[in-house]
Amino acid sequence: MRLETARLILRDWRDEDLAPFLLHTNTPAVMRWLGGVMDEATCATIVGKLRSWADEYGHTFWAVQRNDDGGHLAGEIIGFCGLKRADLPTGPQGDFEIGWRLREDAWGMGFAREAAQATLAAAFGTFDAPHVVAFTVAENTPSWGLMERLGMARRKDLDFILEPTGRFEREDIIVYAITQEDWEKQA
Repeated sequence: MRLETARLILRDWRDEDLAPFLLHTNTPAVMRWLGGVMDEATCATIVGKLRSWADEYGHTFWAVQRNDDGGHLAGEIIGFCGLKRADLPTGPQGDFEIGWRLREDAWGMGFAREAAQATLAAAFGTFDAPHVVAFTVAENTPSWGLMERLGMARRKDLDFILEPTGRFEREDIIVYAITQEDWEKQA
């Protein structure tokens, strides 16, 4: 899988992507709302999930690479963005879920929105998703702010509680969603 935008390439993972991805995204700032910095075993589990989702569904949270155009972070892996099937135990199950995680020095430049727009276009155009959901905690205003800028609407009826798992304390998860019809109206 490969998606291209004006400044980014979203693509399947390569072995050489994983070390820089984890170096730059497994930090206290990036992981603040995601259960904190991960240990080596948890990192390996995440990498395994990224690959298994691609194998099972044909989509995953793809590697996001900055185009090699001489711009800020040219040619570097700056994070991930993509689709998986929602699978948190107490949340919606099986829905197309969009997610993103970018390294801190890529924040505030519109990269997350650019990658998320390409991902939503693929969700509705390539994978024929009827709707796409996104999850965060209410305190993570940058994340739900992006959801709103993407045209997603808050779905309080789908909010859920994520019980403690070892990495996470109990968290109240808020849900946003967009339908294929609403996406097409904005295009």
